[in-house]
Amino acid sequence: MRRGYDLVIVGMGSGGMVASEFAASLGLKVATIERGRVGGDCLWTGCVPSKALLASAKVAHHLRTADRWGLPALDTLDIDTSLVWKRIRDAQTQIAGTDDNPDRYRALGVEIVHGDARVTGPHSVEVDGRTLATRYILICTGSRPARPPIEGLEEAGYLTSENIFELERAPKSVVAIGGGPITIEMAQGLRRLGLGVTVLQRGDGILTKDEPELVTLLTEVLRGEGVDLQLGVAVDRVTVEDGQKVVHGHQGGQEVRFAAEELLVGVGRTPNVEDLGLDAAGVTVGRRGIEVDERMRTNVDSIYAGGDVAGRFLFTHSAGHETVRAVRDMFFPGKGTVSELVPWCTFTDPELAHAGLTEAEARKVHGDKVRVRRLDLSHSDRARSDGDDVGRFMVVCGPRDRLLGAHILGPHAGDMIHELAYIVSRKGRLSELSKLIHVYPTLSTSIGQLAAESSFDTAKRFRWLTKLSRLGETVPPPPPLTPRRQR
Repeated sequence: MRRGYDLVIVGMGSGGMVASEFAASLGLKVATIERGRVGGDCLWTGCVPSKALLASAKVAHHLRTADRWGLPALDTLDIDTSLVWKRIRDAQTQIAGTDDNPDRYRALGVEIVHGDARVTGPHSVEVDGRTLATRYILICTGSRPARPPIEGLEEAGYLTSENIFELERAPKSVVAIGGGPITIEMAQGLRRLGLGVTVLQRGDGILTKDEPELVTLLTEVLRGEGVDLQLGVAVDRVTVEDGQKVVHGHQGGQEVRFAAEELLVGVGRTPNVEDLGLDAAGVTVGRRGIEVDERMRTNVDSIYAGGDVAGRFLFTHSAGHETVRAVRDMFFPGKGTVSELVPWCTFTDPELAHAGLTEAEARKVHGDKVRVRRLDLSHSDRARSDGDDVGRFMVVCGPRDRLLGAHILGPHAGDMIHELAYIVSRKGRLSELSKLIHVYPTLSTSIGQLAAESSFDTAKRFRWLTKLSRLGETVPPPPPLTPRRQR
């Protein structure tokens, strides 16, 4: 078969867009297949609309609590959420017309093919009857909200991150099922816009992949703002009664029920692997999605997968990294292996950022050699000046002060995590950051303080070398250690 393309990419969301731009910049002949809108989940149902919502909600929260900054607070705030939803659509339209504009990719040399793709072999993809022959195939079809098997849920109808932004305005009240990042972000945002919000979580805590100590602090913030966070709830069924949707379940051995105008379901994601012809092509698919190796290759050498559909880390930034590394592996010598360290952030207020191991994870590997350093934002001059001093920096160090994990709860935590993540990625020491002078007053000054503490501890161990010139003497060195074999 004559191969007309160097690369055919299936899906033009976060991963597909970055991969197609990178491949086109190499002078490769690239075709990208998209059955919907360019931009994928991030632009239309995920990152962009949710962050636009959170931005509006934060302003509303500041108006209500302006007395914290010596300004008159608006005790009653009547919010027309249709205007908020309009602003969300305006942000999406602006991005879709510029950075995510299909014409921009066409100008780079990417051929965009609209339709449903089906992989028909290791070097061919069919789109609505047309066969595209190619050297390599990269599958970036993403994921969608999972549909839990709850009795009566489908009949009652419910919202997810996919369809909530298709509304003209927010409902008056919401019962949210699930305690992951999407649900928790939306719960706080909707509550700040004036909605009654109840969150039902089956386990004994929310955000289970994050550092529990910081999650506990964030939980207190959410409850303090009026989010009704209910833990240990097993959902049994859903009914519609008197115009409201009612969730029935059990909590602590007792029957419970929670009613609201709408339900919001966020219980995970399902990879989009259906109808792609993967079985016929011989591509292995597991529970989390298409199975890939550290180079993002499937078991078929010419077929790669990246982003949510590959099931590693379900983040926009991870998708872009994975697909670029996949293209690098296809067309350059050597291996395009992907990083196992993927930092992330839950964009509540305060934000909760994560890189590397939690304290518990580190202790499983290194036991009592783990040391945790903490610094509350209440000790940050900038945080106190800004009136946002609820939060904590937490770093997890292992043997020889190696930084194993870093976690931040605070304003702009997602922006601040990166220098710590860099040290974690290179297996460096926390004390290395003490060599960098951090601008004062900034929130990042706290990172410099933690690093300085580590350096000070090292200096204390060598204080016997210090010259006490005023007294004309030096501190005697510590007694020599007895050789291990003589003990």
